[in-house]
Amino acid sequence: MLATILKIVFIVVCIVLTVIVLMQEGKSAGLTGSISGIADTYWGKNKGRSMEGTLEKLTKFFAFVFIVLAAVLVSRFI
Repeated sequence: MLATILKIVFIVVCIVLTVIVLMQEGKSAGLTGSISGIADTYWGKNKGRSMEGTLEKLTKFFAFVFIVLAAVLVSRFI
């Protein structure tokens, strides 16, 4: 029963992680902006409070949950 619940949670985490990663903007625009010297914009300074900063934090959280669940599920089969 616990293994089934963990598998369902793992699938949900996989889907959420995929959606969050796809919602993020590409980093290529940030690279050219920093080369030309316009990296200190309002959005660059307040990145933690912006939507992009929130998506990065969520990505890190769900990636951690993904790794932990994957390790737990693999250890149950060994």
